[in-house]
Amino acid sequence: MLNSSYYGGVVVNKDKIHVLDFLMIALGCAFYGYGLVNVNIANNLAEGGVTGVTLIIRYWLHIDPAYTTVLINVPLILIGYRYLGKKSLLYTVYGTLSLSFFIWLWQRVSLPVNLNVQHDMFLAGILAGFFGGLGSGLVYRFGGTTGGTDVVARILEKQKGISMGKTLLSLDVLVLTLSLSYLNLRQMMYTLLASYVFSKIVDFIQEGSYSARGLIIISPKSDAIANELMRQLDRGVSFIKAEGGYSGQDKKAIYSVISSTELTIAKRIIETIDSSAFISIIDVNEVLGEGFTYEKKPTKFSK
Repeated sequence: MLNSSYYGGVVVNKDKIHVLDFLMIALGCAFYGYGLVNVNIANNLAEGGVTGVTLIIRYWLHIDPAYTTVLINVPLILIGYRYLGKKSLLYTVYGTLSLSFFIWLWQRVSLPVNLNVQHDMFLAGILAGFFGGLGSGLVYRFGGTTGGTDVVARILEKQKGISMGKTLLSLDVLVLTLSLSYLNLRQMMYTLLASYVFSKIVDFIQEGSYSARGLIIISPKSDAIANELMRQLDRGVSFIKAEGGYSGQDKKAIYSVISSTELTIAKRIIETIDSSAFISIIDVNEVLGEGFTYEKKPTKFSK
């Protein structure tokens, strides 16, 4: 039975698994895998993270990236399972296997769409970033990951207080540097173009997967929403006194800062309690304090 809570006549299923999540994670992996096979590999462009490592192995050892994706991710997931939570672990395993499957599939199945860019590396860089960002953005937006450096980043965030963004960037730089072992400088520059496009597409689709997010929530059920955010995500909230400009009525707005990986969960909590709540989501470039730079108590999403 799903773990649930009863609040104000509303039952909130905290561990609910959504079928739509699985469908969209698979779709995201399909886009990512398609771009990797038909753009990155076809035009000798590198990639960051574990996927980039699989491309290095492919060049030097001639092993299919579909297989090395699983081989590399399995030990990482086993090491990091305690930091993912049950739902995140399930989604991560599913995302990893889906990506591996689609990399395998697109190497054997061709679509009618012709992505031959006639060796135009600029177009190749744009397309690589587009497909990678579109795929990853969908995966992140629906609560999944494809394993790899995301798992490492979560472990370091939990144990050392290092933000996921800094860890992911550092690992990408390391992998891209190692990729110079089989790429020339020209190919690497277009790979960096692909990485830039990738980040912009991910931001557009997922609303920023690595930075923190500030939430301003206005709802007549502010107490219920605040309690659920504190209890389910273990994030602090503050009440701000407000006055309706038209009605002149006193209101109690909620302000809270959460990690971007918790954004989808937070929106679902709010929507379950008050589907008419007004929510403003703000970019937060840096956060200092408990749960971000200090040790955060484990929640059901992280234990």
